[in-house]
Amino acid sequence: MKAILTGTYTPEALKGLMGGSDRKAAVEAVLSQVGGTLESIMFTRGTIDVVVIAEFPDSTSLVGTALGLNASGAFSNTEYLEVVDLPSVVEAAKKAAGAYTPAG
Repeated sequence: MKAILTGTYTPEALKGLMGGSDRKAAVEAVLSQVGGTLESIMFTRGTIDVVVIAEFPDSTSLVGTALGLNASGAFSNTEYLEVVDLPSVVEAAKKAAGAYTPAG
């Protein structure tokens, strides 16, 4: 499953970046521990400092990775987004909507 992870570094983590740190290698190492692979890493200007697009074997690996990154203390804010197949989601929504009977 493909996912997008975003993060905003803490001031302490930014100091580490300024001291020199291969963040791509660090991300690849984390992903390899859960069976994931890096598609791309981008550093951005604004409220988000880093955007990672990665492939994960399952949602447990994605959520576990996000939890581990949050626990590291290197980020003041993180988000993880599962990329979905919209046509499949719409089909499931149609089935659910057709089967649901509202109260009253």
